[in-house]
Amino acid sequence: MPGPLALVGGGEFSDGCTFDRDLLEASGTDTVLVLPTGAAFEHPERSVSLAEAWFAQLGAQVEGLMVLRRTEAFLPEHADIVRASRFTYVVGGSPMHLRSVLKDTPLWEAMQEALADGGVLAGSSAGAMVLSDPMVDPRGGAFTLGLGLVHPLAVVPQVEQWSPDRLHRTLDLADEDHDHIVLALESGSAAIRDPEGTWRTHGRVTVYRGHTPVALDALPRA
Repeated sequence: MPGPLALVGGGEFSDGCTFDRDLLEASGTDTVLVLPTGAAFEHPERSVSLAEAWFAQLGAQVEGLMVLRRTEAFLPEHADIVRASRFTYVVGGSPMHLRSVLKDTPLWEAMQEALADGGVLAGSSAGAMVLSDPMVDPRGGAFTLGLGLVHPLAVVPQVEQWSPDRLHRTLDLADEDHDHIVLALESGSAAIRDPEGTWRTHGRVTVYRGHTPVALDALPRA
């Protein structure tokens, strides 16, 4: 049975993210593996430091895996570390860079294998965006190719920072294909898929089919 999957709206490793305690308990470990890949151009070590301080409050330790370039995602030792992880956290930053580093690599395969084996996988902001397909292009709100772990689903993180026009364009695209669901997450919020395939939320989360808010059970179960 797969492990829990958490799509986080941003603002990770902060006081509102109390769901991390539940994820930590579900993982059965006291070590969280943090991938700051999306923050490669924004002092990625800071993301790891924030995670260390946050999870220390929850009684856990953090290991940072500094996979910042695509070539590093092909190293067998990095894939082995991810495959063995019981709780992997992919932080925010640039979704375009994160996708380009992970797509079709042994590291991405290892992340999927760890989740399928019961491990916890969390992605925040850019990390949540790339796990879905389609992925929302943050430059204008259009759809582009995501990694497809959850589909058909487009994730809009930190939606409170989006202009009405940009969100409207994204929902317009979803309205053209009613198979596409849009998950709008405010900072500090999360949608969590449990091993049974059901979803639960923390904080302010809206699920859209086109422009229409719909029930949580519209989210893909697998």
